[in-house]
Amino acid sequence: MRIVFIGPPGAGKGTQAERIVKTYGIAHLSTGDMLRAARAAQTEIGKKADVYMSAGQLVPDDIIIALIAERLQQPDCRAGYLLDGFPRTIAQAEALDQMLAQQGTPLNCVLELRVPEDELFRRLAGRGRADDDPEVIRQRLVAYRQQTEPLLEYYSRCGLLRSVDGVGSVDEVFSRVAAALDQVGK
Repeated sequence: MRIVFIGPPGAGKGTQAERIVKTYGIAHLSTGDMLRAARAAQTEIGKKADVYMSAGQLVPDDIIIALIAERLQQPDCRAGYLLDGFPRTIAQAEALDQMLAQQGTPLNCVLELRVPEDELFRRLAGRGRADDDPEVIRQRLVAYRQQTEPLLEYYSRCGLLRSVDGVGSVDEVFSRVAAALDQVGK
């Protein structure tokens, strides 16, 4: 199963991602982790990404796409994967779709973990981390909405979007996630 996982900060994506990859036996692909690993390993792509990362800039789409293309060739991705943190823009989504179409391995679904903003705010403010200041939280949620809403529309038009209610216990949310994924897998 090939999945893109989308959800705002504080939605519980990390917790649910762990359960998804374990339950479905698929690889968890976090672009942040992949970039750090490529940089540490000094791969060709890692060196290119490092130029931007060291300057505190966003790594350009072509480098990210190349990194993902390289990673998808690894044996642990044969059974499927959960892409976390990518794509973030329509251009990235289109590039990913084109690459997967060329490989004959299109996405099975795009899973959105949906949580009301007041609940996200409560969760994030309760963590007590330095970047969880109320104004910073507000900015992060606005940025997420601006970046992600076009993606949700894009994947909805493609017939791939499955939205899951992310409010409730970890087990309740996972049972909804599993139900959505099991429908796709049929």
